[in-house]
Amino acid sequence: MLVWEEDLKPSISHKASPAQSLPSQARAVAPSPDFDAAIAAPASLLNDTSSSISSTTTPAAAQRVKAADKRIINGRTDVNQLVPFKYKWAWEKYLATCANHWMPQEVNMSRDIATWKDPNGLSEDERRIIKRNLGFFVTADSLAANNIVLGTYRHITAPECRQFLLRQAFEEAIHTHAYQYIVESLGLDESEIFNAYNEVKSIRDKDEFLIPFINAIMDPNFNTGTPQNDQTLLKSLIVFACLMEGMFFYVGFTQILALGRQNKMTGAAEQYQYILRDESMHCNFGIDLINQIKLENPHLWTAEFKAEIKALFMTAVELEYRYAEDTMPRGVLGLNASMFKGYLRYIANRRATQIGLEELFPNEENPFPWMSEMIDLKKERNFFETRVIEYQSGGALSWD
Repeated sequence: MLVWEEDLKPSISHKASPAQSLPSQARAVAPSPDFDAAIAAPASLLNDTSSSISSTTTPAAAQRVKAADKRIINGRTDVNQLVPFKYKWAWEKYLATCANHWMPQEVNMSRDIATWKDPNGLSEDERRIIKRNLGFFVTADSLAANNIVLGTYRHITAPECRQFLLRQAFEEAIHTHAYQYIVESLGLDESEIFNAYNEVKSIRDKDEFLIPFINAIMDPNFNTGTPQNDQTLLKSLIVFACLMEGMFFYVGFTQILALGRQNKMTGAAEQYQYILRDESMHCNFGIDLINQIKLENPHLWTAEFKAEIKALFMTAVELEYRYAEDTMPRGVLGLNASMFKGYLRYIANRRATQIGLEELFPNEENPFPWMSEMIDLKKERNFFETRVIEYQSGGALSWD
């Protein structure tokens, strides 16, 4: 069972054989001069049809596909032929995400609107949390979608995995829709919320950490096929699966769900539950993808590369902790910023071990066990409306 705070159970083993060291790549954690370019994709990418064609047409394309010949990256089989399956775990995850389909407008926001309009409905600290949350998330999922559609997708040569990525990109659009729906429902200043990634330092710092990893694989001149470029792609996958979706969303989700537990902003909390479930699946898929690439390309997983990944983990923990401090400068909802330091270290340990690294912060425990208790349910009832969260007729909430 997939649990947001606990270990994911990846389908792929993360063990890989030792290999000789490769030249280290430069650390890509400094603020990017091309920040805005990652939000508005370069036109050259959209016009780069020859590159896209060459990446999907191979000498083996005229032959019938054999499952054993498929590879996650640098494959030579026809990417247009979905079957025969080799990576059935990817197909099963695609089917699971389809079964959990939902749309934001299905959620009733009337109680949230009344609470927000009531001068005594929320404290100023609670209002700050909500606005900071939305300020980060309204553009975060757009970044994730750009990364998938304009970067990752064209470098993955397994059609089963591409199928999941297409579904994931759609879900990122649904999440952006959900945040917009909350902003609109509450009558918030749209320009303030949507431009927060430019105006709020704690949000911009997280986005600027991510931008270089998007730009590297979105570059129309970038292609896999060399050890260095393959490591660049692998690093980008780790950053987005383990650090963005697997860590950068944690403070925000915990804060909004804590509000919901106190019978406040229950419509927003319900939508965050749906999004949390989706992002858990994205993280789970990404970890499986990373581990499969490692199995097929063990020479990429060098000691020097692992050291670089560990450094990125440490940076991400610090950035998310700074964000926690900014969103709640004082204690609220039974939470305070210092509590998140241990929580983020706990999460970092989980993500690190899931891709074959040792724990970065030994002996850290989960300070928010209620999050695990809430999410570790097959059918989670809405906080106060007592209806089972089911996204389509006959479909049940699934965390697997």
